Amino acid sequence: MTAMLDLAMDTKPEAYTAIHALLDEPAADANLTARELDVRSTTRDVVSREVAPRAAENDRTHQFAHESVQALAAANLCGLIFPEQLGGTGDSNVAYAVAMEEITAGCAATSLVFMTQMHTAYPILIAGTDEQRTRYIPPLLDASHYGSLAITEPDAGSDVSGLSTTATPTARGWSLSGQKTFITTGDRADTMICFATVDKSLGRQGVTAFIVEGNWPGLGRGTPFSKMGMHGSSTAEVFFEDVEIPRENLLGTEGGGWSVVMQSVVKSRISAAAQGVGLARAAYARTWSALRSLHGDAVPDEEKFALAELRGRILQGRLLLHATARQVDNDPQVTPGHVGMMKQACTDLGFHAAVEATRILGPYGDLTALGVERCVRDSKVTQIYDGTNEIQRLLISRETMRAVKELD
Repeated sequence: MTAMLDLAMDTKPEAYTAIHALLDEPAADANLTARELDVRSTTRDVVSREVAPRAAENDRTHQFAHESVQALAAANLCGLIFPEQLGGTGDSNVAYAVAMEEITAGCAATSLVFMTQMHTAYPILIAGTDEQRTRYIPPLLDASHYGSLAITEPDAGSDVSGLSTTATPTARGWSLSGQKTFITTGDRADTMICFATVDKSLGRQGVTAFIVEGNWPGLGRGTPFSKMGMHGSSTAEVFFEDVEIPRENLLGTEGGGWSVVMQSVVKSRISAAAQGVGLARAAYARTWSALRSLHGDAVPDEEKFALAELRGRILQGRLLLHATARQVDNDPQVTPGHVGMMKQACTDLGFHAAVEATRILGPYGDLTALGVERCVRDSKVTQIYDGTNEIQRLLISRETMRAVKELD
């Protein structure tokens, strides 16, 4: 029986596609456009052939998911929300969320690298000059360059206004000094969006964004961290020691970095929420595959009932993800509380579904060949990055209190 279980469905494209199609719920699909359904189909096809079969080995060896990301880029999927003149396809945020969910279901680590490409390019799109957009965005969308978003510091995570990395004015621009940590793809990024302060006493009014090229003198990189999950992506410290930033690499305005961060986190929280739904779906699909291998058509009722509950929760998460992404498409000024509810609920769903799947499988849930324990390890960090879920609850509660006060 163990030999049968070792034949994980993730390595067989036809089996992978068939079992994931079980969760194409009509209630969610009814709200997708023909183009969004097409994006899902294209992404699932690439994932089934090029991404999912590599996932377990990348996790085992901690090999960076380069080939998987290149396959997604070759299918023109890395620029979904970007205009065609920059190498994108001009699609909706819903299409992006659908693609993110598909990629995550096949390999969460690949989805982390994939979304970081977008997270690096998007600030340039919204705040950059035409020259900056033309120079830096296309290489990120075709994945010939890797990108990083350098925000988090040892003493400043969710509180961006507390940054210590300093940009000191020079004759040509600024000199950048400081340390960043937990930077996704930080060990290899060709393009970084670095947030620093020009005057710490100004708080958020001093936060400024810069485009930093990875080969500039004074930029150092730490050895990638050894992590619980997401082994196919790298996370590292980045050091800036008097890195000279030319004036033309200021992103937006001096002191305008806070606004760039706030506009960008809407997209990054869609990414994390889609990861939550994708990981829940991966845990569900891998559990069904294992139970069929163990029991054939005689799956015990207890396991079937537990999976029935998960199916409903996954649908709920997907509906929230799609509805919020659609809200962002229609109203870019969507409130932090609305985005926070999506991020918190969907990433909590991913972790809950993964833990529940291991319980359903009993002793088999711990087998690496099934990939369910990988879902547990990969899902935990989604509750932490892009604003911890505690921060999301804070944002939601603040918004609720403001609304309640307006009733007085």
